[in-house]
Amino acid sequence: MKEAFTKLACRECLNGAGLDFEFKMAFQPVIDAETRTIYSHEALVRGPNGEGAATVLARVNEENRYRFDQSCRVKAIEAASRLGLDTYLNINFIPGAIYNPLTCIRTTLEAAEEFSFDQSKIIFEVTEGERVTDHAHLKSIFAEYKKQGFQTAIDDFGAGYSGLNLLAEFQPDVIKLDMALIRNIDADRVRSIIVDAICRVCEELGIRVVAEGIETRAEFDHLRQKGLRYFQGYYFAKPVFDGLVRDIPALKVI
Repeated sequence: MKEAFTKLACRECLNGAGLDFEFKMAFQPVIDAETRTIYSHEALVRGPNGEGAATVLARVNEENRYRFDQSCRVKAIEAASRLGLDTYLNINFIPGAIYNPLTCIRTTLEAAEEFSFDQSKIIFEVTEGERVTDHAHLKSIFAEYKKQGFQTAIDDFGAGYSGLNLLAEFQPDVIKLDMALIRNIDADRVRSIIVDAICRVCEELGIRVVAEGIETRAEFDHLRQKGLRYFQGYYFAKPVFDGLVRDIPALKVI
């Protein structure tokens, strides 16, 4: 386990040092409905030939989690730079892979410098679905990331173990509503009321809200009428393997 926490160089992470499997990145846009533009792209792991995330994540274990987490960051930044991404970049991180926030962020800073990517454009996401038992540790990670100029987000909000208790401990820049809350929300009064309440809380706290998993025009229209501005889902665009979405037809008709 000690070796897993060895400081890794940027190029080592890019080449997947210490991992016995390969992976690349796909990118899915988050859209800004107010400006009808792409607000950010989320980096999503894929197999070397475009295989789904599950095939990659199945290879991640306690012994290689740190190296995988570091490699994800560098690969996402390198690919974003190479592809000419000029929006925000969302990168998922694993709290359990971070033993010291400042030490573990150094490789990210090196990657941003080496690949000439503006670090202020990086948004780090923690998935609420992952069981977080050490809230103090996660809070220290968020604090260090903000200190270094990164933005933070809670992904899959409403799907995991902590819900509003997690939000009470630390307030990120962004929360992304889980798709289970969004599905058929236009015809589901209960889900609609719950999302209303979450959005009111976030407005008071100055947190931006992204609705994930938008698959239909009805879902989008319902949430847009509530005042939501940011959206992500197949209705707009599917993830693109080792590439970027350049045009979103749905943006032209919203």
